[in-house]
Amino acid sequence: MNDDLAALSARIDHTNELLQRMLAEVAKTPSTHAIFVDAGYLYAAAGRLVAGTEDRRAFDLDAEGLIDALIDRARTIFADSRLLRVYWYDGARRRIHTAEQQTVAELPDVKVRLGNLNANNQQKGVDSLIRSDLESLARHRAISDAALLGGDEDLVSAVEAAQGYGARVHLWGIEAPEGRNQAEPLLWEVDSQRTFDLDFFKPYVSRRTAPVHDTAAGRPTREDVRFVGAQIAAKWLAARGRDTLVELLPGHPYLPGSVDQDLLVEAEGLLQYSLRGQADLRRALRDGFWDHLRTQY
Repeated sequence: MNDDLAALSARIDHTNELLQRMLAEVAKTPSTHAIFVDAGYLYAAAGRLVAGTEDRRAFDLDAEGLIDALIDRARTIFADSRLLRVYWYDGARRRIHTAEQQTVAELPDVKVRLGNLNANNQQKGVDSLIRSDLESLARHRAISDAALLGGDEDLVSAVEAAQGYGARVHLWGIEAPEGRNQAEPLLWEVDSQRTFDLDFFKPYVSRRTAPVHDTAAGRPTREDVRFVGAQIAAKWLAARGRDTLVELLPGHPYLPGSVDQDLLVEAEGLLQYSLRGQADLRRALRDGFWDHLRTQY
């Protein structure tokens, strides 16, 4: 009997020792947070607040600077926690990155996730992506806190899913000039709320001065834009050489984000016309660019 008690006592001591080691390891492991940005909400709310419009074509957003500011703010709020990454959710036709989205995707510690964009420029599938990521990260104990910048009521299920696995969800919002731009059921579900004001966003949002709407007299034809694309391609090839061309060709018909953005900016300067939001003219520009490059190979 004494031997049995001694063995039992030894097993209890061993179990306690294992528990103490586990608790010590948990205590040494830092908390982890992630930032989830609904870009549709961000553009609409920040554009309305700073530029007075929700039309993306009417203003520029310094995504890199804003993401850095959000990371810095999270570092202050979650002082004893480390950043996992920033998740950036947006919509795109056929889920093909735009030049702006490619630029965001290339930033360190940022993961771009794309839903679809329908004919009315409405995002589809973004909320389900947010829910999937929030739930998965919380279930695997990859995060202890989630900062969610968004306002759609459909995000309630994402919040509930993450909370069900023990993560805390903190809703970040953008000041509304009047009324509210976040759904009340979402406000009720989260663990905390925080609103960023005009001064926070002002450095990162600026109105575009170039025209953004078609005008009967000023809108260039597709052939005009195509010719400009070929002109820029000739200049680009002369500056960079054929070796760079060989690297670029396998990506046809898509251009790297940096090249596509440079092409757009230079074309707008030559045409004295904004191509933002002009999908048919943007395609004509790229077609002209590619046509010239491919004749040189």
